[in-house]
Amino acid sequence: MAKILLLGSGELGKEFVIAAQRLGQTVIAVDSYENAPAMSVAHESEIINMLDGDALDALVAKHQPDYIVPEIEAIRTERFYEYEKQGYTVIPSARAANFTMNRKAIRDLASKELGLKTPKYAYATSAESLRKSVSEIGMPCVVKPLMSSSGKGQSTIKTEADIEKAWSYSQDGSRGDVAEVIVEAFVDFNYEITLLTVTQRNGKTLFCPPIGHRQERGDYQESWQPTAMLEEHLKTARQMADKVTSSLTGAGIWGVEFFIADDGVYFSELSPRPHDTGMVTLANTQNFNEFELHLRAIIGLPIPEITLERIGASAVILASETGANPSYEGLEFLAEATKTDFRIFGKPSTRPFRRMGVVVTYDVLDGDISEVTKKAKELAGKVKIKS
Repeated sequence: MAKILLLGSGELGKEFVIAAQRLGQTVIAVDSYENAPAMSVAHESEIINMLDGDALDALVAKHQPDYIVPEIEAIRTERFYEYEKQGYTVIPSARAANFTMNRKAIRDLASKELGLKTPKYAYATSAESLRKSVSEIGMPCVVKPLMSSSGKGQSTIKTEADIEKAWSYSQDGSRGDVAEVIVEAFVDFNYEITLLTVTQRNGKTLFCPPIGHRQERGDYQESWQPTAMLEEHLKTARQMADKVTSSLTGAGIWGVEFFIADDGVYFSELSPRPHDTGMVTLANTQNFNEFELHLRAIIGLPIPEITLERIGASAVILASETGANPSYEGLEFLAEATKTDFRIFGKPSTRPFRRMGVVVTYDVLDGDISEVTKKAKELAGKVKIKS
């Protein structure tokens, strides 16, 4: 069986390890801190700073994995090209991981090289250049670090007074050692979706039913599957997703995000791994959840089709304060609810708005998606975290 080196061991990594364990794969879970969620279910674990290229090289040489699977952004991804030259398989590929861990690389690829429709954008490397970029793009606009996740460092600029604060916040939330930010024109969209896209080594590219989601502070709060959308918009999103994943190359699942507006579909972002909004698939909305799909694509098992089995929703359980060794109150409300499941991620510490768990709800295919989503949100709100 294959040996997988998982770089990043959060809640998404934990579910991926569980999928790998079920098919007999060996996983070494890596992160920068002890007791990261995926470490509790992996065969082995390692703690390193993955932005230290020498430490990363030593880790790969030590374990000699069959597959190197990134789960986070803060990795010295340029080293992946050398690993491929040495015969290692990087997921989805060194090119994909290197491009998508940096918003500048993926946005320029999508917009300039592939001609995908994106929001108007510019870059800034200081508060002064941010002011210039905001003048060029116009207000309101959105500022994001080139390397970040889960909305960290992201803010909206509505007035001149917001610019300095947005720059400082972006630097506090940036992952890695890249100080640059992207400034995006605010798109007046009707809704946004994640289109989970699966590329296979020897099979056709497959698309999961579209997932709708709601965000706060740049981070998802609820997601639901499927989300209603015009067939022409879904077709366009699939074409865009196919185009960008084909260019990046490799096998695995991709979380491709789009804005859907009156004037069409805008490409937003892309992650070359399971997506947080895709945790809705833990409600068994599909024949395979997103983690099982990623694992099967990585090890080369054929995936003939992805089918929608029932509707579902997810809602996050958030911490409200900083602390350690958290305990949870109210889980009995989740356990008593029908057509409901939940995950507690097992993170060793809390901070305000940190994602600590998720509630998933479901119903039959012709059920009411808005009611299922409302139920997930209300149940998640009943859980209190004490540290």
